[in-house]
Amino acid sequence: MSTRPEAVPARTGQPQPLPESADVYRTLLESTRAIPWKIDWASMRFAYIGPQIETLLGWSQDSWQTVDDWVARMHPEDRDAVVGFCVSQSQAGVDHEADYRALTRDGGYVWIRDVVHVVRDASGEVDSLVGFMFDISERKQAEEERMRLHRELEQLSLTDGLTGIANRRMFDQRLEKEWSESRRNGSPLSLVVLDLDHFKQFNDAHGHVAGDDCLRRVAALLRGVAQRPRDVVARFGGEEFILLLPDTDAAAALALARQCMERLAALGIPHGAPEAGPVVTASLGVGTATAASAGEASDFIAAVDARLYAAKRGGRNRIEVLAD
Repeated sequence: MSTRPEAVPARTGQPQPLPESADVYRTLLESTRAIPWKIDWASMRFAYIGPQIETLLGWSQDSWQTVDDWVARMHPEDRDAVVGFCVSQSQAGVDHEADYRALTRDGGYVWIRDVVHVVRDASGEVDSLVGFMFDISERKQAEEERMRLHRELEQLSLTDGLTGIANRRMFDQRLEKEWSESRRNGSPLSLVVLDLDHFKQFNDAHGHVAGDDCLRRVAALLRGVAQRPRDVVARFGGEEFILLLPDTDAAAALALARQCMERLAALGIPHGAPEAGPVVTASLGVGTATAASAGEASDFIAAVDARLYAAKRGGRNRIEVLAD
């Protein structure tokens, strides 16, 4: 009988230790899609970068000599923020991640995520940086598409679907902002509220398709009157519209209201209902306030809206102005 010990077979399903061979580790690193790299902290030179870098960006392995090569191959819009962040985190010995656009050899850009580990020496000083670069272009494109769709949905939520101008929600948001601005700097804020006269009878006489077309034409007219970047033209509800006019005094607001009436008359949209005149007209309320002395914005809207209904009671096709 043999006295030699039997060889013990490896237990299946258990991880086995890797051979202590640099070649094995290199093969493992270079077979992944992630790009391994190492930078010597004292010299700021690349001690290593994986050959995958050439496949991804087109730059050869040996062209990555120092951190200057890394910096130079970064999108100018990303460079200062990313380099500053990575340097500060590395100096503090903190592992970190950074996303940026890396320049390809043919002049394009690829979104990169750099995952960085700070290696310290025996005395606790930073010795080197090691990490992986990951191509996250597809992920970034998906994020940008989601953001684009979100912006579109947000814009739709703030836009009147029929006329394409601001809806009540957007008007309320902008009014709050402009009211705060007026309170802060004492600037005047004006409103023009406009309601089409006998519009129910217009729909009865011409149909709702013609009514919708009329509303769209009036909205376009109002956009042509209030053209400054901060002006807001909104559909307030039904056939009622409102103009929010920051930094606009009472005289300028009244002049704009008169323009609205003149341009509406020039459109000459036939009305024809017995209660109305030959063309579509509107009644308007106009008001100007300074937020610091006018209480709440909702009170201001109510006061100007009351002027609109005073114009209705006064015979329509007219302007009523809120007293100072």
